[in-house]
Amino acid sequence: MLTDFLHNLLDLYLDTAFWLLAGLMLAGVIKRWIPQALVRRWLDGKGPGTVVRASLIGAPLPLCSCGVLPAAIGLRRAGASKPSTVSFLIATPETGVDSVALSYALLGPVLAVIRPVAAVISAIFSGLLVLGLDDKRDETPAQTASPASCCSKSHDSCHTGQTDGHTTDTGESFIDSLSDLVDDISAWLAFGLVLAALVSTLVEPSALLEVGDSVWTLLLMLLVGLPLYICATASTPLAAAMLAAGLSPGAVLVFMLAGPATNIASLGVLGRELGARTVALYLAGICSSALLLGFATNLLLGGGQYPLPLQTPADSAGGVIFTAVQWISGLLLLLLAIRPLRRRLLPAETEKSCCDS
Repeated sequence: MLTDFLHNLLDLYLDTAFWLLAGLMLAGVIKRWIPQALVRRWLDGKGPGTVVRASLIGAPLPLCSCGVLPAAIGLRRAGASKPSTVSFLIATPETGVDSVALSYALLGPVLAVIRPVAAVISAIFSGLLVLGLDDKRDETPAQTASPASCCSKSHDSCHTGQTDGHTTDTGESFIDSLSDLVDDISAWLAFGLVLAALVSTLVEPSALLEVGDSVWTLLLMLLVGLPLYICATASTPLAAAMLAAGLSPGAVLVFMLAGPATNIASLGVLGRELGARTVALYLAGICSSALLLGFATNLLLGGGQYPLPLQTPADSAGGVIFTAVQWISGLLLLLLAIRPLRRRLLPAETEKSCCDS
């Protein structure tokens, strides 16, 4: 059994490495060259328009739960409304360019499209819920000291020290951004891969088919996802293992939406910044939209066993090339993830991430 587990873990890691590396590269570009001041300007004002903009801006941003909370509070204190803050808080951790690339590799093109679309819909729905039902005056708090992130005492969020959008060395700054992103997700990704390999080893394929795609199954996955915080990237291999075990795509989508969007540890901070009523609507929006979107996904895809993407045969010409690419990507990802090795081989890394421990 240990041999099977290690084999499954290696297969999952190699399937993940290339697409995750590609997604991280794009995420590094976004993180390095989109100034936070520009994002704040886009989210100024009130009304449905800012809710939609907040979801569209937050969806591709590479912020973990550690980074999204202080970033969202910073936007709120800079003038963003409660509804747009809630929309940003939900869309950002539920998806991102790295998790979309990984979803394409492990879940296939259909779910790779459905997932970010569902995240944006969930964020807009929750933001509009706050806009319509939070009848208290939406007064923007006075600007105060920047909120500390959950993993740093002196930084607003996971960033690269960017101040004015300019840099003396673009290459070094990009490596710094990429290193910060890897530090943010590496532990969660390792957790997700190990858990997915365990599920693949212990649960026979199609063993969960009898669970079906009823509303009760969707509720069960919601209850599993809400307290278990797992980032969008790390939830992807686990979702693939659940699909292989026979869970319906709608139930897996509920898990992928509810897990990354909720962080129990952050609710107290959100309650202080947004108010208890807004936080209650925020949670209600996540739960109800996840269930509705999961149900709609099962209707769209038919529920039942979902066909996972086929891997290129290793003995074919294309398979040999892709296998080589997988191994090279896996080694590069390992180099980035092991911090002492990275700092030894990449001296351009000049500043710690705010999420460094």
